[in-house]
Order: sequence, then C-alpha cells, then structure tokens
Amino acid sequence: MTAGHKITTTPARLHVEVTLDGEKLAVSDRPVVLDETGLPTRYYLPREDVRMELLRPTELQTTCPFKGQASYWSVQVGGEVHDDLVWSYETPIPAAAGIASLMCFYPKRVELTVDGEPLA
Repeated sequence: MTAGHKITTTPARLHVEVTLDGEKLAVSDRPVVLDETGLPTRYYLPREDVRMELLRPTELQTTCPFKGQASYWSVQVGGEVHDDLVWSYETPIPAAAGIASLMCFYPKRVELTVDGEPLA
C-alpha cells in the first residue's frame, strides 16, 4: 500500500436509499462505510438490499491497488440503460475484505440518501 494511503471499512447503523429516475434501486439499514484517503465516503450495500433484478453485469472490470478487482453492473430503469452504474469487489485484497461482494453505486449518478439526508 502507498505510504499514507488508508482504507477503513466500518459496518454502520445507517439507513441508505438509492433512487434513479424515481425508481428505488436499494434500501439498506446495514451498509458498510468505506473511507479511503483522497476519496469521498462510499456506502457498500448487501445484495439482498439491492434490486438485483434491475441490474445486468457488464464486461467492465477495473483494478484498484488498494481494494482489488472490481466488477460492474448496468441498471435499466424506465426503458433507459445506465451503463456501469454499480460496482462490487467480489474477492478484494485482504485490506478491503469488509466490502467483499457488497454493491456500491456511483453517488453522482444516482440519488443517494443517508438517514434521510441527500448526499451532494
């Protein structure tokens, strides 16, 4: 890991909702909060709390030296496909094991609320 770069994963007692074009994509009371040096807080949600029937896996994969290899999903809502909107680290490196198989949405591409407060 790069000197000074830090990742923390913390199970949280927060209510997280993800909405896109008026369609609720996920509701969870058991997110894992990931804080990473230089990046905004991310909310990783259990698949059971995500409407997986709206998601389609894509071919995109990326590698993060601090978390591992990510897989992506597109979301179809109202006849429109939103490419690579969701990602997951299926088998992250040990330092990020707390987010294994959890789903994370691009916060700037969805409406994300945490405990009733919209995130900017």
